[in-house]
Amino acid sequence: MKGANKVALLGGGGLRTPLLIHGMAQAQSTLGVGDLAIYDIDPRRATLMAKLGELLVRDTGIHITAPADLEEAVDGATFVLSSIRVGGMAARAQDERIAIEHGFAGQETTGPGGLAMGLRTIPVALSHARLIEAYAPKAWLINFTNPAGMITQALINHSNVRVIGICDTPSELFHRIAWSLDEPFEQLEFRYLGLNHLGWVNAVRRHGEDLMPRLLDDSEALAKLYPAHLFDPALIRSIRLIPTEYLYFYYSQRRALRNQQAAGASRGEEILRLNTALLIGLEADLSEEKPFHALERYKQYLNQRNASYMRLEGNAESAFAQGQHDWNPFEGETGYHRIAIDVMLALLSEDPRTIVVNVRNGDEGLLDLASGDVIEAPSVISRYGVQPLPVGKAPEAVQALLMAVKRYERLAIRAAVEKSFDLARLALLANPIVNDWDAAGDLLNALVTADEQYLGDLSGATISSRQAGRQ
Repeated sequence: MKGANKVALLGGGGLRTPLLIHGMAQAQSTLGVGDLAIYDIDPRRATLMAKLGELLVRDTGIHITAPADLEEAVDGATFVLSSIRVGGMAARAQDERIAIEHGFAGQETTGPGGLAMGLRTIPVALSHARLIEAYAPKAWLINFTNPAGMITQALINHSNVRVIGICDTPSELFHRIAWSLDEPFEQLEFRYLGLNHLGWVNAVRRHGEDLMPRLLDDSEALAKLYPAHLFDPALIRSIRLIPTEYLYFYYSQRRALRNQQAAGASRGEEILRLNTALLIGLEADLSEEKPFHALERYKQYLNQRNASYMRLEGNAESAFAQGQHDWNPFEGETGYHRIAIDVMLALLSEDPRTIVVNVRNGDEGLLDLASGDVIEAPSVISRYGVQPLPVGKAPEAVQALLMAVKRYERLAIRAAVEKSFDLARLALLANPIVNDWDAAGDLLNALVTADEQYLGDLSGATISSRQAGRQ
C-alpha cells in the first residue's frame, strides 16, 4: 500500500536501522508510511542502510531515500526518529576508557561517559529541533538517542518540538519477569517508576493477584531477570523493587570496574570492534550483489551483540541470554524498533495505549520531581498526545538516588546549553557515581583533552591540573 506518512530517521546509518525498517514494514497496513528518509552525516552508511532496507520493504509501498541534506530529510515529516551518536562509537569507547583509567566503570549513559555523551549530543539535538520546528512543525520527534532521558529533557526544556523519549529497557525487564515466573506476559500488569536507565518495577500483578512476594522469594527467578549476575538477591529483597540492569553501575560500581579492568576492555570498545567488522562485510556483500547474504550477516551480528550484552561488566551470563544466541532478531518481542513502532501507532490512533516512555512529568506523575522534569513512566498515548499515569512518591529506598541523578541531569543540560566547564564539573559532583570534586575536575580535563572537537568549547576547559584539584 502507499502511505501518506513520512518518517525521517536521523542517525540512520546506525546499525539498528534495519530493525526499524522491518518494524515499519510489518505495521505498514496501519502505520501507512509513504516515504522513509534515512539521514546520516556519513552518507556512505546511510546508503548502505537504505540498500538493506529496500530488501525489507518490498511490496509494502514504502519508498526509501538517503538524502544528503538534513532539511530535505525532515521536510514534511509526520515522525522524526532520532538515533544519533555524535562522535561515533569511537567517542563512546574513548569516554569509557578514560573513565576506567580514572577509577570509574566505563558506560555510555551513566557516570563520566554519560556526561561526555550528553555534552556532545545536546547541542546537536537542539540544532535538529530547530530544523524540525521550521520544516515539520507538526511532527512528533521520537528520541532514542542516549542518554535518552537527558536528551529528551533538553529538547522539552529548550525547544518547541513535540517529543517523546523511548527505551526498550523497561519492556525487556517486563518480559524477563514473565519468563522467570513462567507466567503469560499478556496476563501480567506491571507498575514502574524512575528515570531512563534508573528505573524500578514496583508491582507485578495477574488478575489482581500480587506476584511480587513470590518473585522476591525465588532466588532462581531473580537470577533469570538479567543477562549476567548483576544484583545480589539480598539487595533486591531489601529494597523490594526490581531494578533495571543499569542500576548495576550504581549499586555495584567497584565490581563493574574490576570486571572491565580484568577484561581489558569496555562495552564500547567491544561494540566498536563488532561494528567495524560488520560494516566491512556488508559493503562487500552488497558490492558483490549478495543482498540476502548481507541480511544473514546482519542477523548474526545482532545475535553476537545481544549474547554478549552486560557479560563483560557482570562477568557472567544468565540462562535467559543462553537461550537467545540463535534467535531471529527481526522477530523479537522487545527492542527499540518495537517500542518505536508501538509509539508511532499509538500517536496515530484514537484508542489510547499505555507504554513506558520518557515524558514530561506533569503535576500528578512522580511527585518527588518537578513538573518540568522528564521521567520514565507508563503513559497513555494517542493522537491527542501523551500523559504519564500517576506514580506517587518514590519509595524511600530509592528516593535519594533518584533525586540526585535528576539534579545531575539538570546540571548537565545547563552545562551543555551554556557551554560551561564549571557546571559540567558540578554535574559530576552531583552524580552519585563520581560524587567527588577533585575527581570531577580531573575527569573533565581528560575528556575535554581527548575530544576537543566537541568538548573544547566548554568555557574554562583549559584550567590547569592544580585548579582541577591536584594540590
